[in-house]
Amino acid sequence: MSQDLTAVLPGAAWSNLMMAPVAAVVCSPHARLFASLLRLGLQHPGPLQLHTGASCAAKSHYEVLVLGGGSGGTTMAARMKRKVGAENVAVVEPSERHFYQPIWTLVGAGAKQLSSSGRPTASVIPSGVEWVKARVVELNPDKNCVYTDVGKQISYKYLIIALGIQLDYEKIKGLPEGFAHPKIGSNYSVKTVEKTWKALQDFREGNAIFTFPNTPVKCAGAPQKIMYLAEAYFRKTGKRPGANIIFNTSLGAIFGVKKYADALQEIIRERDLTVNYRRNLVEVRADRQEAVFEDLDKPGETQVFPYEMLHVTPPMSSPDVLKTSPVADAAGWVDVDKETLQHKKYPNVFGIGDCTNLPTSKTAAAVAAQSGILDRTISLIMKNQTPVRKYDGYTSCPLVTSYNRVILAEFDYTAQPLETFPFDQSKERLTMYLMKADMMPFLYWNFMLRGYWGGPAFLRKLFHLGMS
Repeated sequence: MSQDLTAVLPGAAWSNLMMAPVAAVVCSPHARLFASLLRLGLQHPGPLQLHTGASCAAKSHYEVLVLGGGSGGTTMAARMKRKVGAENVAVVEPSERHFYQPIWTLVGAGAKQLSSSGRPTASVIPSGVEWVKARVVELNPDKNCVYTDVGKQISYKYLIIALGIQLDYEKIKGLPEGFAHPKIGSNYSVKTVEKTWKALQDFREGNAIFTFPNTPVKCAGAPQKIMYLAEAYFRKTGKRPGANIIFNTSLGAIFGVKKYADALQEIIRERDLTVNYRRNLVEVRADRQEAVFEDLDKPGETQVFPYEMLHVTPPMSSPDVLKTSPVADAAGWVDVDKETLQHKKYPNVFGIGDCTNLPTSKTAAAVAAQSGILDRTISLIMKNQTPVRKYDGYTSCPLVTSYNRVILAEFDYTAQPLETFPFDQSKERLTMYLMKADMMPFLYWNFMLRGYWGGPAFLRKLFHLGMS
């Protein structure tokens, strides 16, 4: 990255933004409590322990087998370690590096470095838990075993599926090979997120286009967050008058929760952004800087948009290994009870996160909330008891609307706000930006992945004491 945001924000303002303690900017009676929480977060719970297990399974049976070493898998491995002992837990994960992907929105906008988002997988797998460095190629829940790409069969007593979501760039004609050309990027891949920042820097004038596919996606707010950040960047660098900023989305609304959609519509109006609904990207002609969109309300009709910058949110689907598995529903997602996360057919199988058919947004915040519920569910199943804790669908989407403002959307299965703080979270706030940019990554690495963060429900109760 040849430029960072100190070049586009006034020096004093940038310094104040990054150095101001959270307590100083929370203009409410809860400032001291908020500051205390921040101080608590800054108390490091101890150094990360480097994983010392072998890179392939030392045995072929585990009491708890976890598929996937992302946010859900690592979190549940840490929780299960405390329940059954590290030697009885294994994580199947082929990747050498683990990424905190929510920060990629800020990486793509030049506000964070890509290097800050990743750590070696060996450093996040709970110490003593077996890391099976392989890819799952088949699940056989009827025989309580899975098969890996190195030809190994591993059996289990309990199975936790946390395989995440699959990016399908190849379903757009001209991709992924189009990323070899300039002026096109995507914040959804470690290989293309820095290309977004480069496209922002190289932008001169013309169309800056941002897309939302006609499939489920992880972090459904991210496709529009980068649009707001791009607009702010163009304003700071004097390029805004020549920029026509367009959001082409397959959806019929800007956001699924009315309270936050109303706030976003006001921002869109004030900043003169163009939103085209029911438009789905089907082709990228990178050599000609053209993007082709289908009109979902008029099948067969397409429209070609020239672009000076293009940010692609790819189509997504469940991982291929799940699509044909007995654990999947008709659409390919792990078929779990939406309140307990227990599989509907196989009682010793559980799912968490993006790979499931839970009817809520696919975010890290949802995974955190699900982890506490699933921990309790498995505990009771192990005791031959009926699960009692019920997941309400809580998820969170910090909608970054500028380089120092965030609308913190929090909601449940019914698409009703489920807000943590005792103020209107549909307002853009600096405090929420600081929490998104700095506090949440810290919570993720030091508490959530270690199985000590199950979401902000306890904070919600604390902040709303005495309130109706």
